[in-house]
Amino acid sequence: MKKDALILVRGGGDLATGTIHRLWSAGLRVLVLETEHPAAIRRQVSLCEAVYEGETAVEGLRAVRIETLAQAEEIWKQNAVPVLVDPQGKSIAPAKPDVLVDAILAKKNLGTTRDMAPLTIALGPGFTAGQDVDVVVETKRGHRLGRIIREGSAIPDTGIPGIVGGYGKERVIHADTAGIFMDLRKIGDIVEAGETIAQIRTADGAMISVTTQITGILRGLLRSSYPVTPGFKVADIDPRKEELSNCFLISDKARCIAGSVLELVCAQLWK
Repeated sequence: MKKDALILVRGGGDLATGTIHRLWSAGLRVLVLETEHPAAIRRQVSLCEAVYEGETAVEGLRAVRIETLAQAEEIWKQNAVPVLVDPQGKSIAPAKPDVLVDAILAKKNLGTTRDMAPLTIALGPGFTAGQDVDVVVETKRGHRLGRIIREGSAIPDTGIPGIVGGYGKERVIHADTAGIFMDLRKIGDIVEAGETIAQIRTADGAMISVTTQITGILRGLLRSSYPVTPGFKVADIDPRKEELSNCFLISDKARCIAGSVLELVCAQLWK
């Protein structure tokens, strides 16, 4: 394997974090690029929180925000992962990654190209393997989750969440209006159906309640004071009350996708 190989991951949300954690656990150097204002709702398991907090940790992995690419080396020496705010990817060329993983999960390509690294991998829909990137990994729950696609695309986004505990769309909450999101509860809280978990302050000063549709654990919640638009995803309820620890653990879905990425990375570096 190439010594000091660099794996660059665009995105630090919960699914991206599963991949980053797996690569780091395998002893690989990982650099994460994020946007200025990440909007992850599963914040307890999203390394992008380092953008706001300076550093964060998920299952033993520390992520530390850096301001320049040159600072990454010091973070790697600490056995941690550096997170750089660089949504345009300006640091990709000077970093010269051996593998680039687009884990933004935007359902569309926000600028990743095949020439950015010897191997480029994209997670989910919005990319065509062999054109936008070298390989695509399926992210839709079901029999094809984690499949490696070398020609074509992942299953298009349906907008319908996967079933968890017998519920699909009911467990995910979206903003009804534009404004500033203000949370009233915290991740890990048990909430009842119809309960107000947050409010949205509109431009005219009105406070619009954000309510749940089902009873369960508040598994994901948008950061307070974040500006939202109608339809913006703001919370996620897990109906399985006994699964409280899931709020703080990388999901089975994220780990499945991560395994496929690690397989591709190892095959590339062991050539």
